[in-house]
Amino acid sequence: ALDMIGADALVVHLNPLQEACQPEGDRDWWGVGAALQALIRDLDAPVIVKETGAGISAVTAQRLIAMGAAGVDVAGAGGANWGLIEGERATDPSDKAHALAFAGWGIPTARALAEARNALPDALLIGSGGVRDGVDAAKAIRLGADMVGLASGVIQAATVSTEAVIEQFQLVIRQLRTVCFCVNASNLAALKRVPLLPVT
Repeated sequence: ALDMIGADALVVHLNPLQEACQPEGDRDWWGVGAALQALIRDLDAPVIVKETGAGISAVTAQRLIAMGAAGVDVAGAGGANWGLIEGERATDPSDKAHALAFAGWGIPTARALAEARNALPDALLIGSGGVRDGVDAAKAIRLGADMVGLASGVIQAATVSTEAVIEQFQLVIRQLRTVCFCVNASNLAALKRVPLLPVT
């Protein structure tokens, strides 16, 4: 199937919060770890594992890398919240109340990235979840991301045209270059080494 679409890798998403909040959600996750490990072992392509907005902890990231995942997308809290979305979608008052209780659930992207990078200094890490522009992308890279993913700005542009998507990415690149200029980082590798300011 990967050959048919010319894919270089397979990204598997984990969405336990969404499944738990959907009335029709799949709550039987017994054997998911073993199935994921078998997929990673048997697929003739890299497998990246991502969350869908609640974040991946450093411990879980370590387990995924240990089972052979090519990388981890922490996909932390800060972007789409599927508990909140399912709560808004629910028609049953009990289902709605259950899901809306998780409106603030998850590991923020910045924390998930920093902790995963600390635990996995050499692993491929992707930062997504609330990354809206080049400034957010720069922060994610400095906190440990090798790559970033962003959706909201791109999705809005995609409703307009392909050209609008290209323009949106050009804007993100321009913003990222401006951050590098302002912090005296000659490239993204240098950006990763820029000193962090202490939280006051």
